[in-house]
Amino acid sequence: MSIAKSYKELRVYKKSYDAAMEIFELSKDFPQSEIYSLTSQIRKSSRSVSANIAEAFRRKIYPKSFISKINECEAEATETQNWIDYSFDCGYINQNVRDRFYHTYDEVIGMPVNMRLTADKWKPR
Repeated sequence: MSIAKSYKELRVYKKSYDAAMEIFELSKDFPQSEIYSLTSQIRKSSRSVSANIAEAFRRKIYPKSFISKINECEAEATETQNWIDYSFDCGYINQNVRDRFYHTYDEVIGMPVNMRLTADKWKPR
């Protein structure tokens, strides 16, 4: 495993950041009545994924703290999938968009799981 010098080099960070930006753009078209509920929730959870990766990267010298932040990343990604379901069921996104985001977040969830399972490898030497 090559050692990343910055969280911005991590594939999971890039993928989750890009997905959050796509959700931001997409959610601009959600109804105004959703601004304080669905829109803010999906934006918050999607952004939290990459934010937790960034935090975890800096906490990697403390395995328990690293694992905790990685677990939060997984939880936020799953929460985002929940809000994607609501967006679809409310008719704000179509099936193709829903499926694409679901696939993206399934991939995003898998990467932190692997990071958590190999936490010892992330600790600086």
